[in-house]
Formats: sequence, C-alpha cells, structure tokens
Amino acid sequence: MLRFLTAGESHGPSLTAILEGFPSGLKIDSDRINCELKARQSGYGRNSRQKIENDKVSFSGGIRGGITTGGPICIHIENKDFDNWREVMTIEGEINTPKEKIVDTFRPGHADLAGTLKYGHKDVREVIERASARETAARVAIGALCQQLLNHFEIEFAAHVVQVGEVKAPSKADFEDLNNLNELASQSEILCADKSVSAEIIDLIKRTWSEGDSLGGVVEILVDNLPVGLGSYAHWDRRIDGQLAQALMSIHAIKAIEVGDGFEACSKPGSQVHDAIYESTEDTKDSLPYSRKTNRAGGIEGGMTNGSRLVLRAYMKPIPTLVKGLNSISFPELKSKKARYERSDVCAISACAIVAKSMTAFVLARALLEKFGGDSVEQISKTYRKFNLSDA
Repeated sequence: MLRFLTAGESHGPSLTAILEGFPSGLKIDSDRINCELKARQSGYGRNSRQKIENDKVSFSGGIRGGITTGGPICIHIENKDFDNWREVMTIEGEINTPKEKIVDTFRPGHADLAGTLKYGHKDVREVIERASARETAARVAIGALCQQLLNHFEIEFAAHVVQVGEVKAPSKADFEDLNNLNELASQSEILCADKSVSAEIIDLIKRTWSEGDSLGGVVEILVDNLPVGLGSYAHWDRRIDGQLAQALMSIHAIKAIEVGDGFEACSKPGSQVHDAIYESTEDTKDSLPYSRKTNRAGGIEGGMTNGSRLVLRAYMKPIPTLVKGLNSISFPELKSKKARYERSDVCAISACAIVAKSMTAFVLARALLEKFGGDSVEQISKTYRKFNLSDA
C-alpha cells in the first residue's frame, strides 16, 4: 500500500514527508521535482513569501545512487523564512512572540476557530502554522515522485486554470496533446492556457488586490494512457472516483470536485450524458478493443478507469485571509473584533493546479501498484506488459 505522511509548520525549520510503499528500481530526477516545487510557488497573486523561499527537495532515505531502494523515502524541504521566526517557532526553549505576531482573532473560513477549540490550544498560532497551505509543498514533492513512476508507464498529466472569479476559460478536456497544453499553460502568469482569458484574469486579480479582497477559481486535471480497471466497483472505498475526490478535497480551500461533465450532466437526460460504445477502429489505441466518440464520464465508470482520458476539476474558494478583514471575535476574550491579517495570497489558483495534479498522481500511482503488484519497477513492468483486455 502506497501512503505518505507530512510534518512541519509554515514558519518552522522545514517540511518533511515520508512516502512508504514506493517500488525499487526507479531512477529519480530531482530537477523535475524541483520544477514542480517552483511551479507551486509561481503564479500572479501570490504573496511575498514566495520571494523568500526557493523550495528544493533533499532526500535522507529510500534513494541510493539516484535510484529508489524500496524503503520509505524521506523528503525534506527547508523553510528559509524560519530565520525570521526563530523566537516564535522555536522547537525547544522559551517562546517569545512579538506583539505584531500574536494571533488574537479567528479568521472566518479558516481552521482557526474549530482547530483551537478542538485541541484546546491557548495560542491560535498552533493551528494556523500547521493548517497553512505551505504544507502542500511536501505533497507536491510526493506527487512529483509518483508522476515519474506513472510516466515510466507512459501515463501523462496536464494541469491548468479554467476559471478565476467569474472569468472563465474553455475546458481543454478534448485537447489532443497534453504536453502542448502544459507548454501553453506555462507561458501564462496564472497557468491558463488561453492567452486572452489569462490577461483578463490578471486584471481581475489586480482590482481585487487593490480592494483588499481575495479570489478562488477552478483548475482542470487531465490524465492520458491510464489502463482500464484502476479502482473497483466491488467495494465502496476502492472506487477510484471516491479516492480521487477525497484526495482533492483534502487540499486547502477546495470545496467541490467534478469528474467529466459532472455538474452539467445532472441537468440532462441520459441519452445526452452516457458515452456510447462502438466497435474498435484503426484510430483506437491497441489496448482497447472498442471505441468511443465522447468522454462525458471523464474516464471513470462504475468506480473504475475505463481507458478514456481522465478529466477532473477542483473548485477552490477564495482564501479566507483578507486585508480588509471580516467580522470575527477575539481570542481568548471572545469579543467582537475584525479578523487579523497576516501575509497572504490574493489568489493561489495556479498553485492549486500543481497541488491537485500531485494528489491525483499519488492516488493513481497507488491504484496502479494495487492492480499490477510487485515490489520493483521491473516486476510491475512485467505484469503491466502482460495485461490484455482480450483475456477478460
């Protein structure tokens, strides 16, 4: 079973992640992981923290000579901003928090209130440091490793922004070349593959920034060349769409997930929703003994991948830390007070796309290992090559 844990706080010394169950024998490209980390930090609307950090991954276990050993992979990402927070975030010794860094209110929409009450904290900072989206840097490193494993089996990914506020770009679910789509998206400051819409989104973020407000949006994740049958219809917790939804909903500020035509499909008759199946054609991939003209299901039927492109969308709410503040209450007095502002993004939608792609990669890597088994890449490859739907 592939699984991971992360540890660390936003302004602590570092972030750490341990990935267990990763097969041996895969050559790891650290530069590709660092590129994903850099992409998470990029994007118009991010805060000044991104100018302090230069996230790079380092390993202290599970890799030898650049190749995975099969042991738990231990990942570290340094927090350079810790130098400015040593007295506040000291691991041992007396905590000394300057007045300007004391958290004395709850932010509506954040984990502050419920987290403080749940764990009985005397300091709201205990919550905001761990609940911070800074934690997703560790997830991106994990996801980048999983993408390299899946790339070994020619499984390809794309991630881009399709909406910010009320400004929408067209879905790219039918875009032919995912590598080309990634290239187009990377040319945008907001990771939007549509140039004109990208400019409109940036203008919207500028206006919102000047108003002291924040913005959310929608990201789209596309995956090609997945084998048929990842997941299962037989048990509720093994359905691949359920696993993907849980993983994506675990990302900070995500409030809804869509697979394929999801939201739109519920308002249409079945004849306009389900994907008819036809005999195979010359254009059909060798592994599929059938063909389809549509992909409204987004590559998942009955809790399993069906051989079509995986199409996912994640809906991100606006970040709850606002310059202009919302009505709240103080802590520990519990009296009316405006929510406190601490350095924050205005819009982190481009980072969300990278994190969503990473979590998707983790779930798919876990499902692939479950289906094809093996403790090494060589063993998995043998089983994978033998997989043939004509034997079903």
